Amino acid sequence: MTVRVAINGFGRIGRNIVRAIYESGRKDIDVVAVNDLGPVETNAHLMRYDSVHGRFPKSVSVDGDTIHIEGGDSFKVLAERDPSKLPWKELGVDIALECTGIFTAKEKAVAHIEAGAKRVIVSAPASGADFTVVYGVNHDKLTKDHIVISNASCTTNCLAPVAKVLNDAFGIEKGFMTTIHAYTGDQPTLDTMHKDLYRARAAAVSMIPTSTGAAKAVGLVLPELQGKLDGVAIRVPTPNVSVVDFKFVPKNKVTVEEVNAALVAAADGSLNGILAYTDEPLVSIDLNHNAASSTFALDQTKVVEGDLVRVMSWYDNEWGFSNRMADTAAAVGKLL
Repeated sequence: MTVRVAINGFGRIGRNIVRAIYESGRKDIDVVAVNDLGPVETNAHLMRYDSVHGRFPKSVSVDGDTIHIEGGDSFKVLAERDPSKLPWKELGVDIALECTGIFTAKEKAVAHIEAGAKRVIVSAPASGADFTVVYGVNHDKLTKDHIVISNASCTTNCLAPVAKVLNDAFGIEKGFMTTIHAYTGDQPTLDTMHKDLYRARAAAVSMIPTSTGAAKAVGLVLPELQGKLDGVAIRVPTPNVSVVDFKFVPKNKVTVEEVNAALVAAADGSLNGILAYTDEPLVSIDLNHNAASSTFALDQTKVVEGDLVRVMSWYDNEWGFSNRMADTAAAVGKLL
């Protein structure tokens, strides 16, 4: 079955979802429409040329309100502020991918259902969501009763596979995560007014401490870890690729070799394509455009006296997450 999707918000994630679908060659998802308030030609131009990920792999053209992609595919570009007024019923939309960052709460996201979509997947944590999914970790628990679904955050998608493997293998008594995170579009290029004074500062000139709910959100995905994890973020002056530094106390003493072996086995097995690993001395740029949710660095594992463990895992916070949005859409489509 090919699931028909529409994307609300054609920014970093919205555009990369389209790109992920075409670069992977998948035929189980058909993008029928995009809703974005910017001009159609501007949306097409930003699709063709990307400062982080390079040129779009196919030629892109515009005809009226439609973007055409080399090979015969096309989708309409709408400009409607109220998602409840979008023509999802008329266009036969199965799933709306809510990527604006505005309509994240369930009571706002259901506007897409009112407009005729059968399901909504929010590209962010979503308060009140029927289900929070991290593909590869708990997507097998999706049901037909889940209407508004959160795809969590890019950081939760990085941490959750690692936490699942470590908890299954050794048990996690408690843990703390620091994500060293690339700056994103909601940060200013120069100092400006913001209710969070950390977020008021220029993105590209400082390391900026800030909050994140990514670690706590793992408890939504893995209930057995509810209340056991917390974390913080430090935004750094790079445009893409982030890294999770995770420290935890295991139930029993472990070694570096045991920790690495458990993660490698999962990456080669049940979490293949979601969790990856490297034994090379990589830096962040080396992981740009990497589709895995989480790439574990074998040489960064540290164990102190057997009961304090530190692991590190990279993630392309745009590309990996966008690929998981597509994976989740396909999984939800099978339930319709």
